[in-house]
Amino acid sequence: MELILQQTVNAISLGGTYALLALGLAVVFSIMGMINFAHGELMTISGYVLMYCGILGVPFTIAVPLAVLAAMAAAVLMERIAFRPVRNASGATMLVTSFAVAMILQVLFQNLISPRSQPVLLPEYLSQSISVGGIFIGVNKLVAIVATLVMLFVLDRFMTRQKIGIAMRAAAEDFAVARLMGIRANTVIAGAFAISGMLAGVAAVLWVSQRASVDPLMGFVPVVKAFIAAILGGLGSLRGAVAGGFLLGFIEIYLAAFLPSGMQAFREPIGLSLVILVLLVRPNGLIPAATIRAQKV
Repeated sequence: MELILQQTVNAISLGGTYALLALGLAVVFSIMGMINFAHGELMTISGYVLMYCGILGVPFTIAVPLAVLAAMAAAVLMERIAFRPVRNASGATMLVTSFAVAMILQVLFQNLISPRSQPVLLPEYLSQSISVGGIFIGVNKLVAIVATLVMLFVLDRFMTRQKIGIAMRAAAEDFAVARLMGIRANTVIAGAFAISGMLAGVAAVLWVSQRASVDPLMGFVPVVKAFIAAILGGLGSLRGAVAGGFLLGFIEIYLAAFLPSGMQAFREPIGLSLVILVLLVRPNGLIPAATIRAQKV
């Protein structure tokens, strides 16, 4: 029983990181109809900011908001420089643009910083554990769970109470009608990218706090997992992205913990097979977006 509870905590921690990343992808997709595969590079930018802050002796409590702000600024610049000029182009053009931005940033990281993994100085308390009812929980995992819940709560409040958040929800429902109602496209899209950058920055801090290192390809695997989680939850659905992220986290952790040792080599394909089984039952995802829910598949 203790093992199950321990792995459940691990699953919530990992699933929360996936949920934040998937939510960042879903926010942009719900408005622009585009999956931003350069989203992972926003994580990498935050990771390098944490690394340099550690080298310069900047306190971790200051380094964290700096890392998140760097991801937000990079996301807004990415939208302004790369995506705004092709906004009215086809979906394929925007998709290729996102891949190009990702590749360019990876090459810059490799040539301007280092192609190898670099250590990140973290506070000692993040590597410690606490005992709760006989279960040892890593402080970094506990911080990840709390940070995820706080971020989801704050984002929900922002989207339902703030003017720009309501405008973004309206644009996600029907962008053309929202623009006729006076909502400015540039403001809404820039806001969506800023939020996606913030979520990527927070996810990067949680990811680095458990790895204690950063490399040019750090964001690649997490953003692929986040893309799977977004599809699993319902592409374009914000609540679905959160549900998909947590479900994917549970699948990965439970398979790693309870799959027989002889089957561990097949853990990834088994996990993807479970995702496919869920999609066979729920073709539009766990919580489909409002614009997709009425469609038949």
